[in-house]
Amino acid sequence: MTELLIPYYEHPSVRPAEWNAIVAAAPRLHGVVLNPDSGPGERPDPAFAEVATRLRAADVRVLGYADTDYGRRPYADVVRDLDRHRDWYGTDGAFLDQVASGIEEFAHYRRLATAAWGAGFGTLILNHGTEPHPSYARIADVLVTFEGTWTSYRLLGPQPWRGGTGARLCHLVYGVPADIDLAALARARGASVHCAVPGVGDHPWGTLPHDLEPAP
Repeated sequence: MTELLIPYYEHPSVRPAEWNAIVAAAPRLHGVVLNPDSGPGERPDPAFAEVATRLRAADVRVLGYADTDYGRRPYADVVRDLDRHRDWYGTDGAFLDQVASGIEEFAHYRRLATAAWGAGFGTLILNHGTEPHPSYARIADVLVTFEGTWTSYRLLGPQPWRGGTGARLCHLVYGVPADIDLAALARARGASVHCAVPGVGDHPWGTLPHDLEPAP
């Protein structure tokens, strides 16, 4: 069985029913990415703090979002975001986005991983969006090795992972029709964590998987 990773980038006060559905799905979830403002924002947001508390009470990993801009964003800025997530929202994991995939940037990400562990994060997810150099499996719990459209994903053949068993793999797919069992397809392609949403365009992660969408 594959677990769901939910990167839902909508405000709880605007989409309360959707956040209620996420909390209700707790037993199926690998974790939920908390992203108040392309990161933690400049000040604590009480609505996100409240939903983070509910998720932790339901025994769900709460993962703080931080953009790394493929290694170009300064180390200190990324660490500041992680510290704010921990202090303001009690996050117990980190979701680093736009992660480089080459060996040239590996030392930078190893340093970020060390900072995350030192800050008390028990889970580290790296979103490469493509298959990274195998070294990254040594520093993360989960590697996102695909992020893209359903059209691209269904044309993608099986991709044997070359990085050994140091990390689990995750596929994030958007524009997915309601009748598609992406969990089975992801599992067949070696991913034990996934998310499939119907959203398209510039903001697909403002939608939930079909079976989590609340009734109108």
